[in-house]
Amino acid sequence: MARHGWNSDARRWRLTALLGVGAAALALMVTLFSTLSGGPSTAGTTRDGDKVHGIPATGAKPEPYVGWGFTHTQYSADEGAPAATARVRQLLGQNAGLAQNQHIMGWGADNPEPVRGHYDFGALDRRVDFMRASGGTPVITLCCSPDWMKGGRAGVDHTDWSRPSLEKAPTPDHYQDFADLAATVARRYPDVKHFIVWNEFKGFWNDARGRWDYEGYTRLYNLVYQALKKVDKDIMVGGPYLVMDSVDARDANASTALKGPWGAMDQRVLDAFSYWNAHKAGTDFTVVDGSSYTRDDELLPDAFAATDKLTAVGAWVRRQTHDLPLWWAEYYVEPGDGNDDRKGWTEPHRVAVQATGMIAMVKGGADSGFYWNPEDRTGTGCAGCLWTPTDRAGGGRALPLYGLVSRFAKAFPPGTRYENVSVAPDDLPNVRVLASGSTALVVNTLNRTISAQVDGKRFDMGPYEVRWLDR
Repeated sequence: MARHGWNSDARRWRLTALLGVGAAALALMVTLFSTLSGGPSTAGTTRDGDKVHGIPATGAKPEPYVGWGFTHTQYSADEGAPAATARVRQLLGQNAGLAQNQHIMGWGADNPEPVRGHYDFGALDRRVDFMRASGGTPVITLCCSPDWMKGGRAGVDHTDWSRPSLEKAPTPDHYQDFADLAATVARRYPDVKHFIVWNEFKGFWNDARGRWDYEGYTRLYNLVYQALKKVDKDIMVGGPYLVMDSVDARDANASTALKGPWGAMDQRVLDAFSYWNAHKAGTDFTVVDGSSYTRDDELLPDAFAATDKLTAVGAWVRRQTHDLPLWWAEYYVEPGDGNDDRKGWTEPHRVAVQATGMIAMVKGGADSGFYWNPEDRTGTGCAGCLWTPTDRAGGGRALPLYGLVSRFAKAFPPGTRYENVSVAPDDLPNVRVLASGSTALVVNTLNRTISAQVDGKRFDMGPYEVRWLDR
């Protein structure tokens, strides 16, 4: 995961105008004292991290689902040329309610608590403000943790943004500290009612046992769950955000129970999920992530058929949790290169396989999912992005994948009643279909024009075309 944005760009130390000169002077005195005494720097931080930020949005009592949306990454539309960022806000405003997810540290957010009890929410505030202004349903992923919680140094100058550091989990003696930070975040943004606990079990691999440290993650999860519920019993909390890795069926760790033409699930992942599911303090929804391809980047038997894995995994998870709402925090259908970039497919090919993957997730029982939005910082092209970079006034324009994600979210919200539609026998191998009572999504999986008969209608489809039909 986390293709973009281990680094946090420049530190953002600005004090807000509301703090005034007196607070700025106080902050300077604290910094000087810390420097002279040898303590960690707290420059630019505040002690009132749980003070409500901005003007929280109002809404109905939350449900344990949010529908389809995207995750903000290192570069997003909260910064850039004013005309471009406004264009994205307007674009999102036309799809009010499109779910937006943001992490609390990394992926565009600074270290939220560089010193125990001293907070820096400037970057996270800006992302939350953007979600509010664009009418999005906000979701926060509670990852990652400040350095002092995982064996590093405290201080605003000592955050280690390297990938190995960011991926470390809090040490067990700091699990409660992380839970307290989660509660602080929840009090600061009372309109955020959906929280995901941690990200992909980062830092929870047990080398000695050659398996996931699911006991440690579950302890952390339970403390966070309890802390959030104390803030507001209506807050929706979910986990475990495991990567549902699959392998070649001949792999030593291949599951014998959950497999298909797409490969076999890694049994160690299933074991971790089962432990969390049996020992969790509670959950309002279940979160997983994963790809249609195997851990070795094999698309079995091909890119489109490999998405059947997403259906199989979703159905398995729903059975284990007795049909709790299922979220995909991330989903990938195109293997990355050595830099984890995905630029090898044409955009029509990419959109067609993405649409097929989303159809597969729905058929596996999912009703919420987040596209990992890899916005480029600069440039005019951006493979797989939702909109063009916002660094220039002409940026922030919708790209094909935004059209897919936003229309999918509108056409197939949580609670949609899906219907079977007729497909001509000779078209069955070549098209994928998802239909409600009012809309049908049809995907041509071939790189050539076909004449398809779907839902009683005959029409031509171009290579890798994605077609929406009114019913």
